[in-house]
Amino acid sequence: MFANLRREFPTPSLFTFISLQMLDILTTLIGLRVGASEGSIFISHLMSLGPLQALLISKIFAVFLVAVALRLKRPRVVVFLNYWFILVIAWNLYTIFDTGLSHRG
Repeated sequence: MFANLRREFPTPSLFTFISLQMLDILTTLIGLRVGASEGSIFISHLMSLGPLQALLISKIFAVFLVAVALRLKRPRVVVFLNYWFILVIAWNLYTIFDTGLSHRG
């Protein structure tokens, strides 16, 4: 009876992961341009290297995590990271619109 209620776990998608990484870079750069600040402590420390460099380093780290997860046969980590980056991009979009609207005031 309860076995039918169990949902199938989503398949990890590397295409989705790469797309989300590109969207995160884009929305972060736009947010910084309109006056938003970086929310991640890790990336804000890297910003001394420059915004694009900091984001590229963070993306290399994210790709490394995915590679390790796949090597260890932990596809759920990729799915989790995809959901995490959807939330990050949504937050970036919120801050873009919030910051942009407050500057028009």
